[in-house]
Amino acid sequence: MSEPRPRPGSGQETDHVRDHVRDPVVPTARSEDDTVELLRLPPLLPRRQSPWLIVEIDGTPSGHDALLWALREAARREATVVAVAVLDDAGGDPLAGSTRGRLREHLAAHDRLEAHLLRAIAETGVHGRGRTAVLDRPVFDALTAATHGADLVVVRPHGKTLLRQAVPRPLTRRLVRGA
Repeated sequence: MSEPRPRPGSGQETDHVRDHVRDPVVPTARSEDDTVELLRLPPLLPRRQSPWLIVEIDGTPSGHDALLWALREAARREATVVAVAVLDDAGGDPLAGSTRGRLREHLAAHDRLEAHLLRAIAETGVHGRGRTAVLDRPVFDALTAATHGADLVVVRPHGKTLLRQAVPRPLTRRLVRGA
């Protein structure tokens, strides 16, 4: 005859028995009127959105160097680089932007941007981090003003967002880290 095995968790079992014997999972009985309501949760977003680096490409070597730096930084920070070409105003005429010449200028600027980005990708080897956009001067000026401390309010159909500049760290902390 074999001896009865000790019940797991009673302190009488051996390590071998404790490792291999598990209590079975017993489902609980439910009555027929118990219903479970489906709970809709909002999608989980990462705690912090990945950064975006906006680089103005104006055709100069310094603009290209800035794009190379931004691509390397994007690879390090898992960010996205947006190479931007800025089209100047058409002299304040609101209807001047709707001509075919303006459309051709926009497409030509986009093609130049794509060429700059492809060249920078070939030089850095950083793939999948770059995008291109052609912006009008007022939009780019608004973004630039926000980097210099101006408030930028983005109004969408679903709400408004005020973008403010991050509070700068104390100067002493920056000096200590750089020392």
